[in-house]
Amino acid sequence: MNAPLYSRGGARSYAQVGLETGVNAATPEKLITMLFDGAHVAIARARHALEQKDVPARGAAIGKAVGIVSDGLKAVLDRERGGEVAANLYALYDYIERCLLTANLRGDRAKLDEADRLLGGIASAWKEMAAANAPASSTAAAPAGPGQTTPTIRVAS
Repeated sequence: MNAPLYSRGGARSYAQVGLETGVNAATPEKLITMLFDGAHVAIARARHALEQKDVPARGAAIGKAVGIVSDGLKAVLDRERGGEVAANLYALYDYIERCLLTANLRGDRAKLDEADRLLGGIASAWKEMAAANAPASSTAAAPAGPGQTTPTIRVAS
């Protein structure tokens, strides 16, 4: 019999379950890291689609990146308690969204690269801060000690 044992849809469902399990088990810090990683992958796909002159794929990939920035990274900022840092991040995420939209509208590789570079810088700082605040013997986040700050995020349930 030449038919595959599992359908392609079955493999996608299996992958989706794995992703959902990873998300459900992740700490808030890990979830934020996953958002940054997802945005980077979406931008890489958009860059590839731009090179291939595949406008629909470019639009879909950039739309995914915009959604991650808008509905993920920007949405979890606690602007009431986050003060100036949260306000600055919010403005930066707005700028990144505009870069992505301009990249899609004009087919502008430089704007894609700029958005990716900015997100990469924030992601790197986030990962360093999360690692510095994590206890050495655990993967759970530790409360901030004297002189340390913990980013204020809220994860919708």
